[in-house]
Amino acid sequence: MTPYPDPHAFHSELCRFNAGRLTPARIRPDWEADIRAEVDMRATEGYFVEVERARAFERAAQAPWDAAGFTDWFEDLRRCGPGQGDPLFPWLAEQATLEQMRWFLTQEAAGEAGFDDLVAMAQVKLQPVRAKLEMARNYWDEMGRGHERGMHGLMLHAVVRELGLRPSIADTVWESLALANLMVALAANRRYAYQAIGALGVIEMTAPGRVALVNEGLKRLGVATDARLYFQLHSELDVKHSKAWNAEVLYSIVDSDPELAQPIAEGALMRLACGARCFERYRRHFGLT
Repeated sequence: MTPYPDPHAFHSELCRFNAGRLTPARIRPDWEADIRAEVDMRATEGYFVEVERARAFERAAQAPWDAAGFTDWFEDLRRCGPGQGDPLFPWLAEQATLEQMRWFLTQEAAGEAGFDDLVAMAQVKLQPVRAKLEMARNYWDEMGRGHERGMHGLMLHAVVRELGLRPSIADTVWESLALANLMVALAANRRYAYQAIGALGVIEMTAPGRVALVNEGLKRLGVATDARLYFQLHSELDVKHSKAWNAEVLYSIVDSDPELAQPIAEGALMRLACGARCFERYRRHFGLT
């Protein structure tokens, strides 16, 4: 499933590169050397994305080009997209031990690219205005509507802190690292702007059912309500986010330029395929058939 001799080494290096290029920093005397090194890494990143895009191309080409038909096709991914209905999540809800749940959440936390930042990058210079405004509303929700306690990213950190998790690149399976690397690559490179929009939209649409089951499992295991707030919130709020994203972002973009249906579809399928590989790897780790 991977063209890389050592996928963990490859995605670990790319993760460290992404951390460096996205983290605010001070000017270094050898900034020119940094740029030259960045060129090589961005080319490597591009190869990775193109391999994933090629895998999604044929199915994405089947997506309708009219706005209403495309939105229906996109919403059907919730039923028949890669990784949907994976048996991992009912098992987490009903049978996983606390240590198994901790391992799963450590992998997920390490592979979390930061939805708020991804949306912020993806909406730069976006047209039509209708789509850009909806992405702004989505970002504002992610940022707790201006209140620190409501920031979604900090809620995830609360889960990590409450359960004593220690996410690290070295201890994370390559499939989870690849998922984070894909999302950063799509959002950070403007040639993949519409793939990023498809990937972000499909996260909003498919996540609620999974996070609800994770929340059930945590509740069964006696994890405090405050620590579960991230999962409780997203099991409900993402349903509303998805409806608005599909109606305001996807519909308006495809309506303005039907040819953009293909790259949006590619991004959605790429994200789902990477997620499906994660679920399969997690099940193997737990010995689930």
